Amino acid sequence: MFGSLSQRLLPLLQLTRMALVFTAIADSYATALLVREVPPERGGFAADVLQAGPMLAIAGISIGLYGFGMSLNDIIDRRRDRQIAAHRPLPSGRVGLLTAHFIMLLLVAGALGAAAFYSAWTGNWRCLLLAVWTGALISFYDLAGKYLVAHGLLALGLIRFFHALIPAPQLPVLWHPLLLLNHVTILSAVAYHWEEKRPALTRNHWWLVLGGLAAVDALSVGFVAWRRGWSHMVLIDQPAIALPLIPPLAAVAAFVGIAWYVRRHTATSREAGQTVMLYGLLWLIVYDAAFVGAYTGWLQAMLLVLLFPAAYFSVQLMRWWSKILSLSQKPTFKRART
Repeated sequence: MFGSLSQRLLPLLQLTRMALVFTAIADSYATALLVREVPPERGGFAADVLQAGPMLAIAGISIGLYGFGMSLNDIIDRRRDRQIAAHRPLPSGRVGLLTAHFIMLLLVAGALGAAAFYSAWTGNWRCLLLAVWTGALISFYDLAGKYLVAHGLLALGLIRFFHALIPAPQLPVLWHPLLLLNHVTILSAVAYHWEEKRPALTRNHWWLVLGGLAAVDALSVGFVAWRRGWSHMVLIDQPAIALPLIPPLAAVAAFVGIAWYVRRHTATSREAGQTVMLYGLLWLIVYDAAFVGAYTGWLQAMLLVLLFPAAYFSVQLMRWWSKILSLSQKPTFKRART
């Protein structure tokens, strides 16, 4: 019975890449923790978002949008995957196409339903609009962006940026979503280059990615400064902008060192790209905890950072689970041709 359940559940978890959904949940929870420090007169919520209902809704939004994007990606790529990744759930036949569509629609409906509940609870319907917009960006990336190279890399960063804003569209700490945007975009570009994907990244692609990042950064800072003033760049009662940004900047420096180490001590460029991509996604949780620790409190940050080992061990468990099930399958034999 357990084996039958495992054989049905594992392909669905692989289809939706649920092992890494903790990174998306951490981004959203960090924003929710940060918005608690913003008084209502500066755009904060009058009620505490850290109650069971809103927190479950935040997790539901993240799970739904993340799983929607991953399942849509595999549905679109199923024909190509038959040639280069036949082990995946759809091309291998372990998940039917109709089932994959049902799971995808169920996830996006759940995300929008959770966003509607959260918007009604906070009285801010921009939360729902941001969830819809993030879903649209995910669809753009899966349907077209990933084939456009630079546009797709920028879209990946923007998806993280807007997803992190869903719990608090009023931008409680602008630097948090901006760091997620820049990290994911640059990480994706470096991993793309190291993995030698096609079409290859050209100098024009690099200029477009970096120029697009600079434009988004400048527009975001300018917009917030215009709407709320420069004092809104940090939370109230912070003595200087540099002090609360020290932990996140230290986390950036630490990850650069990790990426350099991985590249120097990995046998192939392709393997280095895959490894640094995994570590980079997990490192988002470190950024989230660094901001929460600097602006909210280190106890909350330590609780948030527990999602890091949860995500890491989920990835390892999925790999182990997949190997165990593959070994338990009956071997298939083909008649040798004479």
